[in-house]
Amino acid sequence: MSRTYDRIYHVVRQIPPGQVATYGQVAELAGLIGQPRLVGYALYRVDMETSDVPWQRVINAKGEISHSQRRHGSDHRQRSLLAAEGVAFTAQGKVDLKRYRWRPRELPLPPGLGSS
Repeated sequence: MSRTYDRIYHVVRQIPPGQVATYGQVAELAGLIGQPRLVGYALYRVDMETSDVPWQRVINAKGEISHSQRRHGSDHRQRSLLAAEGVAFTAQGKVDLKRYRWRPRELPLPPGLGSS
């Protein structure tokens, strides 16, 4: 696993249950400004069964779960996991980012994971 992915996973592990972050927000906090797709690629590689990375808490900037056939149905699982944490969805399938967006005060990266 790359140091870049490690930085992304470190940020995602900090998102509390019942809150969400956007791909762009995670990228920024990981020191990867302008690279939200990289966050998506990193989260796609997470083993949903065994990983401690709460991948389900990352959604797109519209407040929606990003749907893709490549996810093999995990987009539906993501919604179920978020709902189980108390995150509500509108009838249109959106999360109210004003209510559920994670707002960390600051998130320093641990030694060895700083920007390269």
